[in-house]
Amino acid sequence: VDEKEDDKGSKADANTPSVSCSFDRNEYHLRVYVYQARNLMALDRDSFSDPYVHVSFLHMSQTTEIIKSTLNPTWDQTLIFNRVEIYGDPQMLASNPPQVVLEIFDSDQVGKDELLGRSMCLPLVKLNPVVGIAAKLLWCPVLQKGIHAGEILVAAELILRDKVDLALGAQTELPLIPPKRGDSLYMVPQGIRPVVQLTAIEILAWGLRNMKTYQLAPVSSPSLVVECGEERVQSAVIRNIKKSPNFPTNVLLLKASLPKDEMYMPPIVLKVIDHRPFGRKPVVGQCTITSLEEFRCNHDEVAEVAMSSKGELHINIEERPLLETQEKEAIDWWSKFYASTGEHEKCGPYLEKGYDILKVFNCELEDVGEYKGLTDFCNTFKLYRGKNEHGDDDPTVVGEFKGAFKIYPLSDDPAVPSPPPQFKELPESGPQECLIRIYVVRGIDLQPKDNNGLCDPYIKISLGKTIIDDRDNYIPNTINPVFGRMFEASCFLPQDKDLKISVYDFDLLTHDEKVGETVIDLENRLLSHFGSYCGLPQTYCISGQNQWRDQLKPSQILQNHARLKGVSPPRTEDNEANKELHQHLGPPSERISLHVLRTQGLVPEHVETRTLYSTFQPTLSQGSLQIWVDVFPKSLGVPGPPFDISPRKYALRVIVWNTTNVILDETSITGEHMSDIYVKGWMPGMEEDKQKTDVHYRSLDGDGNFNWRFVFEFDYLPAEQLCLVSKKEHFWSLDKTEFRIPPRLIIQIWDNDKFSLDDYLGTVELDMLHLITPAKLSEKCSLHMLDNTPKSGQKFDHSKSLFAQKSVKGWWPCYIEKDGRKELGGKVEMTLEIVNEEESEERPAGKGRDEPNMNPKLNPPNRPETSFFWFTNPCKTLKFIVWRRFKWLFIGLILLILVLLFHCDSS
Repeated sequence: VDEKEDDKGSKADANTPSVSCSFDRNEYHLRVYVYQARNLMALDRDSFSDPYVHVSFLHMSQTTEIIKSTLNPTWDQTLIFNRVEIYGDPQMLASNPPQVVLEIFDSDQVGKDELLGRSMCLPLVKLNPVVGIAAKLLWCPVLQKGIHAGEILVAAELILRDKVDLALGAQTELPLIPPKRGDSLYMVPQGIRPVVQLTAIEILAWGLRNMKTYQLAPVSSPSLVVECGEERVQSAVIRNIKKSPNFPTNVLLLKASLPKDEMYMPPIVLKVIDHRPFGRKPVVGQCTITSLEEFRCNHDEVAEVAMSSKGELHINIEERPLLETQEKEAIDWWSKFYASTGEHEKCGPYLEKGYDILKVFNCELEDVGEYKGLTDFCNTFKLYRGKNEHGDDDPTVVGEFKGAFKIYPLSDDPAVPSPPPQFKELPESGPQECLIRIYVVRGIDLQPKDNNGLCDPYIKISLGKTIIDDRDNYIPNTINPVFGRMFEASCFLPQDKDLKISVYDFDLLTHDEKVGETVIDLENRLLSHFGSYCGLPQTYCISGQNQWRDQLKPSQILQNHARLKGVSPPRTEDNEANKELHQHLGPPSERISLHVLRTQGLVPEHVETRTLYSTFQPTLSQGSLQIWVDVFPKSLGVPGPPFDISPRKYALRVIVWNTTNVILDETSITGEHMSDIYVKGWMPGMEEDKQKTDVHYRSLDGDGNFNWRFVFEFDYLPAEQLCLVSKKEHFWSLDKTEFRIPPRLIIQIWDNDKFSLDDYLGTVELDMLHLITPAKLSEKCSLHMLDNTPKSGQKFDHSKSLFAQKSVKGWWPCYIEKDGRKELGGKVEMTLEIVNEEESEERPAGKGRDEPNMNPKLNPPNRPETSFFWFTNPCKTLKFIVWRRFKWLFIGLILLILVLLFHCDSS
């Protein structure tokens, strides 16, 4: 039985199926090429880090060398993992290889190394290294807690080691070992590392600006270190940055072997070092410039000279007599502005006269493409300091570097001469005092600050230590204010280069709130070769609204421009090639020089539109300002007169001489028809400034004599042909509101009553832009004159404007409406005169007959003896009222009394 059971057991074991699992294990050779990194995080107090890379692949890892004090390290190192065992099909592995993990750490001598970021790299799997392409270095992003923290330039190759070549019957050979640096470090091999060439980097180290304190001490004696690749150059030390923030030597040269491919170009690193007592030289600011393409230049390209292909410029001109014109102008800068914006209905006869227009940019001047951000001379690079003690993600801006770079290749042959220097014809780098004129034209769509959806804006300007607060001239209740303000300030450039223009909201009871601000770099405008310090007008005028305001004449500016272009100065000859337009033009030689300048792409006379930003919402627009800025170095002399862009201040002088044919509205106690006449006048919108003459009492024939002057002062916009009036919209309003009202004059004749309301006798409304022509004689004055009033839409007749005529005298009819019909209420003889602010000061005149009673002097009127107020003149009352009316009755009574007395005596 036991044998049978053993036989059965042995047969069962023999028939049981077996399951086995085998793994295809292969050996690989991994090479990781770690070339460089850029824009890493700064974790050390010196604003840098000491980075190294920890490379992990599966269960293996290696580490690169440590690069001291840099955010843009170049390791140029190959890490070799000689035998890496990987299970699986090599073909499958080639399509989905495991990733190489790169961790960048900051090495610290004390404490644990800090992680700067982590990156991944997919290796190139090569099953046969003899066939196929080599790995290519690529920039891989470095992330720290999901945030971008730099880039690293790496590549990796995963090579199958135990691949047997069937044809040769031998094991495949690995690539050659990379060249060594030192005893144990392998460099990135040729074919993978970037191809380099000898390159020159010219540095225009102009100066440092707005340097903040370092360790509670001001930066006083800094120098600049420029690094690129493995080369560096250092500038001279600025001895006193407060007195002169520019470097004593402005041009530096650095030569380095740099990659030809822009993709692999290492960044330029700027370090500002402060030289302090006891040999301390801390790094007080740094900047990394990663994109260098814009600084490259090719010396094979011939400089293009716009003025002449031969380097000479010949302009032929001929002088002709100027065209004379006696027409008085009713135009101002606003006429020019509206003519330039296309609002021709507001510019009056400006364009017909052939005057200049200007360029209105709808953006900042720096954003106009053809002017290259006004950084054609030098750029502004922000300097940073590493993380602060609180560990904020963004580094702190601690200053600015003003400079530029020129990058060009050099020949490897020392016999080939170097190209000429790129930075030449540099301006004076010392501080210079400048006069700054800031023209603030108007605001557009300002951010409302009041509950009514409006604001009360005014301008505040900061330039160096100068603060200009224009709070008294705030514009009430508007988000589109017309400022029309010009401000002047003196400053020293480059110390006071930042011009800050702010808009504030006026508040009567609370603190004024800032609407927004814009900052202009005045140094860039002064140094730019585009002439942005003062825009070029279209023509050279020596008088009028477009008078030349630059310190240099066009011919002098052209000479300087030709020198910068490297061409010979222009010269002029006589021939017939000139055209005169108006009487304000200057000499033809200057005008033709200006014409040539305007072909050189320089900044024209302009108005720019600058966006306002708030510090609380730095990316959101708070509205915009239309402005322009002129910069005049005082060393060049006195500039031309500034433009007056404010609303014109005028005075309307009305002299009321006489009245006639006035309605006799009253009946005296003696039964006579009479009126106590006086004249009242005002301008619509300024009713609070109503003025009236004295009273001509007891006019028995409708005649009145006054010799009385009204004076109405008002702001006027000739371009818009409107008066600018600020008044309260309602009596309960706290702030005034700005209105634009047509210029009109209302004259009324009234009868004076002492014990009742005055009686209205007649009125006339005179439009100063379409003035009714007065009659020379009172007999020819009638209501038919009012029929010549222009209808709406009728073309403007400049000759009818009082602003053009300046002064008129004559008779105008006053009417009163009865039963829907106009009836003559009287006639008034007046002189109307318009004077501007300057003329008003030169020819003063008082109201009424008050001092200064001149221009002309008004004598008391020669009124008849019957003109008096009976209540205050009892003697005249007895003489001219009682006696004149009842004299025969009095004579009869006296005779009767005498007869009675004689009869009594005789009895």
